[in-house]
Amino acid sequence: MKKVILSLIAAAAIFTSAAPRTYASEVKLESVVDQVLGTPYQYGGNTTSGFDCSGFVLYVLRKFNVDDLPRTSQSQARVGTSVAKDDLRAGDLVFFNTFGRGISHAGVYIGGGQFAHASSSKGVRISKLSDSYYQDRYVTARRVADEQSYVKMIGE
Repeated sequence: MKKVILSLIAAAAIFTSAAPRTYASEVKLESVVDQVLGTPYQYGGNTTSGFDCSGFVLYVLRKFNVDDLPRTSQSQARVGTSVAKDDLRAGDLVFFNTFGRGISHAGVYIGGGQFAHASSSKGVRISKLSDSYYQDRYVTARRVADEQSYVKMIGE
């Protein structure tokens, strides 16, 4: 009985002395997006009170230390590296012409042919690039996150 008690005490000491896990370092893109799904659209908004499309992009990417993006979708579409639609990876920015006058909408690609964005009619939501509305209006994609930020986004 004495050996059992000593074994339990030793095991408890080992488990309680282990370094605590820091979940903050395991932030993933899907988690950040999930936290703000349904947030209403607000022109010029870039906080959880309300987002416009480029404000949403800024909010999400800042969670992964991508801090040097311009404010508007047109300007955001000129930074980083151009990415072919077939080569998209989580965290890439996708851009659309929704008004017929050049880039007017932006979102963050989350994988599986889907992107997160702040829709002016439905707030923050997830849509498919293959939806006819977005497929017909797709313009380009840009990669703005470095490898360290990308790894943080996908949680590896």
